[in-house]
This record gives sequence, C-alpha cells and structure tokens, in this order.
Amino acid sequence: MMGEKGVYRVPLQEIADAAGVSKSVLLYYFKSKENLVLTVMRWVLNQIAERIRASVSHVNDADERIRLMIDTIFSDPLQNRRFYLTYIGLIGHAASSDSFGHLSATFRSTVNAIYAEVIKDGYDSQTFKVRDISEAATVIRAIIEGLYIQWLQEEDWKRLHAWYKDACLAAVLTYLTGEIEGASLQRSGMATSESISESG
Repeated sequence: MMGEKGVYRVPLQEIADAAGVSKSVLLYYFKSKENLVLTVMRWVLNQIAERIRASVSHVNDADERIRLMIDTIFSDPLQNRRFYLTYIGLIGHAASSDSFGHLSATFRSTVNAIYAEVIKDGYDSQTFKVRDISEAATVIRAIIEGLYIQWLQEEDWKRLHAWYKDACLAAVLTYLTGEIEGASLQRSGMATSESISESG
C-alpha cells in the first residue's frame, strides 16, 4: 500500500483495514506510523539480503554469482516497483528526520555489505579489476539504483523490467571486469546513437 499510494498519502486506517486489524492494534505494536514504516523497510532489507545470500551460496564462479544476484534483485516488476517507490519516498523524508536518516544509512550499509560479499571472491582471484571491494560495492549500488530510478519513470514499466535487468547486469559486469559485456541492448522506443545523430 505504501508503494502504491505513497508512504505519507496512505492513511494508517487503510493499512489496518488491509491487514485485517484495528488501527489501535497497529498503534499498540508500532506506536506511530513512522515506526511501522521503519520496521517494514528493515524487514524487507533483511529479506532481500537473505535471498541474495541463498542464491549465490552454492556458486563459485564470480561472474555467475553476479548474474544470480541481479536475478534476485530484479525479481518481479510489481514488487520491485512498490519497494523502490517506497524507498524513494523515504530518501526524501530522511533529509528532515533523524530516524529515517538512520534507516537510509542502514540501507546503504546493508546493501553495500551484501554486494561486497558477492564480489569478494572475484576480487580475490583478480577476475574483477576493481581497486577496492568497498568502493566496488558502492559503485554497483549506484548502477542498480540509478537504473531502477529510470525504470520507475517508464510508462511501459512492466514490459521493460527485463530490459533493465539485462542492462544492469551488462553494466555491473563491465564495471567489474573492465570488459564490454554482451551485445548492444536494443529496445523499442529507446534512442540510439544513430537516431540522435540523425535528429541532430
């Protein structure tokens, strides 16, 4: 509901109705809407972390670990859209709220730690040509979140989810290995260098 209507536009009563409990029950356990949001986001972060760890735990190949991680992150268009719309709303609120600022910092450190775990073997074996694991984790997070922000603005976001996942994988592997990954990714309605030069 937060993803569909916005963190601050959805009334606590609607959340209670959807959960099949009274508003007073929510307030009893969470004390405030802010605490409810913080709890939900921490739970989601932990779920994502565990899914990524489980997906790569049985794989030793460095590139394949990255592919599995991206598959796990780009899991489902609707779920991804709801989560990132909520997350973006929280980022905006974090600037004026200490508790949400703490959540934003927790998100960054948690996600960076997961990415660092996945790339460590590739770094140690020198398969990944990066200077530092922590720096690489930060850059990977920036690539993923940047592409998600672009994807959220797409009118045809459901259909383009797979394209953005492929683009993300290519960008991350190119950054990590120093080699251009995969063929050019073309999609309907996306400007190419040729179309830009022709129109210019």
